[in-house]
Amino acid sequence: MKQQSFEQQHQQRWEDLESQLDKSNKNRDSAQCAETYMAICQHLALAKQRLYDATLIERLNKLVMQLYRELYRYRSESRLNFYAFFVQDFPLALYRHRYFIALAILVSIVPGLVAGLWIYFDDTAIYSVLDSSSVRQIEDMYDPAARILGRERESETDIFMFGFYIQNNISVAFRCFAAGLLAGIGTLFVLFFNGLHIGSIAGHLTRLDYVDTFYPFVVTHGAFELTAIVFSGAAGFRLGYAVLQPGNYSRLDSIKLAGRESIPMIYGIILMLIIAAFIEAFWSSSTSLPISVKYTVGSICWLMVLLYSFSGRRYGPR
Repeated sequence: MKQQSFEQQHQQRWEDLESQLDKSNKNRDSAQCAETYMAICQHLALAKQRLYDATLIERLNKLVMQLYRELYRYRSESRLNFYAFFVQDFPLALYRHRYFIALAILVSIVPGLVAGLWIYFDDTAIYSVLDSSSVRQIEDMYDPAARILGRERESETDIFMFGFYIQNNISVAFRCFAAGLLAGIGTLFVLFFNGLHIGSIAGHLTRLDYVDTFYPFVVTHGAFELTAIVFSGAAGFRLGYAVLQPGNYSRLDSIKLAGRESIPMIYGIILMLIIAAFIEAFWSSSTSLPISVKYTVGSICWLMVLLYSFSGRRYGPR
């Protein structure tokens, strides 16, 4: 491409960017700044490779340096700004991934509902999904006569189970996210089988009439755990999209950019899973709490999580 055509193609973006950088804007979005930084770096590399005019190269180099300082300033100012993260960064990241979140919900819920209904109406269908020992273990976990609900305790302390739940939950979330590098197919399979597994268990326990033990157990921590797994899947789909549609970037740069965009989500997901593990270990497993109390608290948690998940809309484009 000739220099004249190259300049005509990107001139407006450079002028807009120069105008923005000349203004002091402490509320400038860091993710957008990072994306712009990558694009201008690419423009500069192309200009040098094609031996364009030194004036153009100097202009682009100046833009790159200004953007770099903006990114460094943001990171220095926001490193300990937890309030800004919870109020803006995490909700905004969820809003930007909203289409991937919708896809993750679909991939999780559909197989779960189908499996749940199938197993509810067919008392042998559960053995098509789980082996007999796993079925017996699940039945024991939610037996109304059990002293403690949930997984069998290898220790008498809830602290031990708290650590176990953290490890288990984060490992599932990490698989959802990292599997996105396989063009999103890996994430799809992880979400599909996770939904299938949960739906199968729900259908089987409902058929056994373990409703008063299973649903009160999962309702509260599920608000954080299930949504966090869905968000992990959405981040994984974003990686997969970067692999399939790198746009003007190289595939590697596209993946790096997708990873940076997903960082606020990953931080938020880890926190949600820690909260879920705490509730599951110290609250959900209790048999002394009335069912009505568990349902009430669970409903409040679901409402709070859903409202928070949609709160990033106000920071999105109008």
